[in-house]
Amino acid sequence: MTATPTPTVVIVPGLRDHVADHWQTHLAEQFDAVRTVPPLEHDGLSRAARVAALDEVLAPVAGPVVLVAHSAGVLTTVHWARNPTRQIHGALLATPADLERPLPEGYPSVRELERGGWLPIPRRRLPFPSILGISSNDPLADRRHVAGLAEVWGSRPVDLGPVGHLNPASGHGYWPRAEELVRQLLGSRQTERAVS
Repeated sequence: MTATPTPTVVIVPGLRDHVADHWQTHLAEQFDAVRTVPPLEHDGLSRAARVAALDEVLAPVAGPVVLVAHSAGVLTTVHWARNPTRQIHGALLATPADLERPLPEGYPSVRELERGGWLPIPRRRLPFPSILGISSNDPLADRRHVAGLAEVWGSRPVDLGPVGHLNPASGHGYWPRAEELVRQLLGSRQTERAVS
């Protein structure tokens, strides 16, 4: 009997890339096999460049993978999933930003995002099990919009309550629930059956 390889957790950050006190940074410390999509040195708003960076991180991983994406990292993940280059065991998709509507000051405009290739947001079933964390008061996305994405992506929606955008700016650094949700994806075949 052969042992199943330990799944690798792949962190897919949003447009702000690595943030020291972000829950994804803390989560990476909880697992042995972790890889993170690195910040882009050029073309930071290019969807194609971000999808290629994710693909580059995934390429050398031999065993199963669980993706952990936040904000625009969720959109990177669903764009990558249109033409996946490998199987994915599961994905935690947390508080995706609604890039189809104007974001608050300090974020890219809809026009910049459109030029970067982010729009339209893909709306078809993902080819892997996923959990979609929904905030009830996210300044970057309406709750109903995100629930609609969960439905079209075939994701299991999880109500996170009033967590803002689930980032340090909304008071969320270490987020223990992330580890719980990732462990559900790592170990539960029920999740896989529920979305297939």
